[in-house]
Amino acid sequence: MKMTTDIPASLTTPDSLKTSIGTLSFTDGVPSDATVETVYDYIDRSRAVNVFLNCLPAASLYGLRRGHEKLGADKAYKVAITAQLLDSKSLFLTANTSTLYAFPFLDLKADGPTVIELPSAMLGALNDAWFRYVGDFGAAGQDKGAGGKYLILPPDYKGDTPDGYFVLQSPTYHNWVFLRGNTSKGLKEAVDHITSTLRIYPLASADAPPTTQFIDTSGKAFNTISGNDISFYHDLNQVVQEEPIEAIDAETRGLMAAIGIVKGQPFAPDDRMQKILTDAAAIGDATARAIVWNPRQKGAKLYPDGDSAWNIAFTNRDVFFEVDGARNLDARTMFYFAYTAVTPAMAKPHEGQGSDYGIAYRDAKKQALDGSKSYKLHLPPDVPVADFWAVTLYDAQTRSMLQTDQQFPTLGSQSDGFVKNSDGSSDLYFGPKAPTGKEDNWLQTIPGKSWFCILRMYGPLKPWLNQTWRPGEIEQQD
Repeated sequence: MKMTTDIPASLTTPDSLKTSIGTLSFTDGVPSDATVETVYDYIDRSRAVNVFLNCLPAASLYGLRRGHEKLGADKAYKVAITAQLLDSKSLFLTANTSTLYAFPFLDLKADGPTVIELPSAMLGALNDAWFRYVGDFGAAGQDKGAGGKYLILPPDYKGDTPDGYFVLQSPTYHNWVFLRGNTSKGLKEAVDHITSTLRIYPLASADAPPTTQFIDTSGKAFNTISGNDISFYHDLNQVVQEEPIEAIDAETRGLMAAIGIVKGQPFAPDDRMQKILTDAAAIGDATARAIVWNPRQKGAKLYPDGDSAWNIAFTNRDVFFEVDGARNLDARTMFYFAYTAVTPAMAKPHEGQGSDYGIAYRDAKKQALDGSKSYKLHLPPDVPVADFWAVTLYDAQTRSMLQTDQQFPTLGSQSDGFVKNSDGSSDLYFGPKAPTGKEDNWLQTIPGKSWFCILRMYGPLKPWLNQTWRPGEIEQQD
């Protein structure tokens, strides 16, 4: 039989092929048993890494819900509230010490259509079980800050909608309601306003609703963060089993199914897959950290015209993580690994309203921030805020507030004793020990632990928005 001799070299596979996953062997294009095993291990690991990165949102919101459930907020009418503000005891992605939070978690499967009687002067939004934006409450919502009754509909609801409600329909059963209270008249007054007027109950119980309860989470140690080991996949499987499969696209379903996470089926990885998933979670965690600490996309920089270390949370200020209609995968990973709460109102600030953020993971020389060293941050005079500004320190490992001898690792314009310079500028100091005479302007760090910080601008004004006023870089001190 005549052999074919005119096959292009680009169509053939050599008998031995050196690759990044090892040397692969073939017999005239037929893979050896060892090569089959190697490539299947690789593709399973690759898909598991992609599941880790692409499904971080779901695992993160599940971690939030589970953490609050353990404090007793296990029903929609049991509302977690930070009546004395959050402090560093909690493991909570980049939460702050300045805002009064109220966190209801809805279960539309158990409760059906659910009513939220929203107080006035609130800010917040509804995020679904895949941590996607559903709608706003408060000033950016349908009530325009006046408060009112919202009706949250489950994904499969097809009945009539009663009059008198602002309506939002979620694609999932579990949802997170994150609310911020207005503390301009005082923290106690804001807490009293929320606890006396916020009500949550099933529409079916509107005539005799259960009493809304408030659980103070201030000063409590609890964890809301998803794991970076094989537990991540078990958490994700829990979300898949609880939620409508239609809430996610076929591609994502396929990725998860390829590693054994399938709606309606048990997730029971064998010894081989447990090793692969453990490895994949480690690679996924490392990848997410690389994306957060060294973002490649230009839209992640607060000041794209220079060499500043200041970043923003939402790349290109886009909460839908898209570029020209394509999913910006790294932008999505960057946000969900380090931050929570998704609403356009947080990404695109308006002059004198809401808040905006600068985030520094590195010092002026682009080195990781070292808890054993001393640093200084200079803020020029006339910090452009209508309300106040604050700088908070975070632990590089947990992305939660840095746990030190200072219960609230925050300094800002509202801090007792904070001293401005004679020209109106401000200097903040970070390190294991306070510089002599600068104790009121110092935040403690821990030798052997890295950290990062967020500068929050509440009611940002035009010089911040048009970037004519800029904070200094974090400078290491000799």
